[in-house]
Amino acid sequence: MTGRNSQQSDNSNVSERAYDIVLFGATGFVGVLTAEHLAARAPEDVRWAIAGRDTGKLEGLRRRLSAINPACAELPLVHADVADPASLRDMASHARVVASTVGPYLTYGQELVGACAEAGTDYVDLTGEPEFVDLMYVKHDARARETGARLVHSCGFDSIPHDLGAYFTVQHLPKDVPLRVDGFVRAGARFSGGTFASALNQFGRGPQMLAAAKDRKRHEPRAVGRKAYAPPGAPRYASEVGAWALPLPTIDPQVVQRSARALDRYGPDFRYRHYAAVKSLPVALGAPVALGGLLTVAQLPPARRWLSARLKPGDGPDEARRASSWFSVRFVGEGGGKRVFTEVAGGDPGYEETARMLGESALCLAQDSLPPTSGQVTTAVAMGDALIERLRAVGISFRVVAEREAADD
Repeated sequence: MTGRNSQQSDNSNVSERAYDIVLFGATGFVGVLTAEHLAARAPEDVRWAIAGRDTGKLEGLRRRLSAINPACAELPLVHADVADPASLRDMASHARVVASTVGPYLTYGQELVGACAEAGTDYVDLTGEPEFVDLMYVKHDARARETGARLVHSCGFDSIPHDLGAYFTVQHLPKDVPLRVDGFVRAGARFSGGTFASALNQFGRGPQMLAAAKDRKRHEPRAVGRKAYAPPGAPRYASEVGAWALPLPTIDPQVVQRSARALDRYGPDFRYRHYAAVKSLPVALGAPVALGGLLTVAQLPPARRWLSARLKPGDGPDEARRASSWFSVRFVGEGGGKRVFTEVAGGDPGYEETARMLGESALCLAQDSLPPTSGQVTTAVAMGDALIERLRAVGISFRVVAEREAADD
């Protein structure tokens, strides 16, 4: 039994397609790492292919992958180009799952999401762009529900550790009671070029981002009898983690909120707050000023172009730098008289672990028995426990640090 949505209506031939997984953007920095992960981890019966616009680069990557797994010498190559919508539709029609690393997604990703929604093809990406996700919901969620496609955005460091971490935390709290979860992020790593480019793009599109969010709200059904919200919170000293907590303006709390609205296990009244955990007070004081300056500068197109040139999509650190990088997300959950401390942790978040997360998400959709879902869904809703177990198997830890009766700090 596979995880394909049993409710799909007009796409019954998905299992007969040529490929279980197609990795689009395979020759980019994170794309190569994802391809290497699939070469090492994909079972022999998984039919997968690498896709991009440059056949020569794809051939070079195939030779590289064959050193990891000799079977990859015969790995299929798929020509697809964001400038050629027909090639994207053709790729989607031949795949059960498409995994895309081609960002910024607002610029390069819209046609592919539409192609997957129309073809009933599951789709995963690495976006951290709220505007893109909201636009894709309005444009393609309804059609994806009709065809059975699962559109799962943010399958990298944005937002798997936070979404699945909150989900994991909730499972260790009482049922059917109001729940409160705070997430505290720490990392020792360099930003990925794609993440930086996406962030700059969003910083310069404040009005458009707000408009997309409002449009989504008009289309989204409202939860009945349950509440789930993710307020930004205020800067504070968080004694529960021994660090200064600064609200993080990322897509992650939005993703957690959507999971909570979709799943009854989060209880009748759920709140999530998302923070960066900073040990040093001077850094805590200076970070908001630096972020404010970056937001201001990003409004100016010439300055935005100059910043973009400093760290381009596809750029990344060498293997030694990645090996020394790490992340940790601590969660403090409370409800029903119980408090639980949990942690999701791993290595280099922007590259190595993001590639593992994307690869395992694609494998999970292609191989695992999952709840019947369709449309735009989160990782917690679409894959939940199955994806947590896959990530644990590749070295990303999900653990309970402590459990106790709730008490004031």
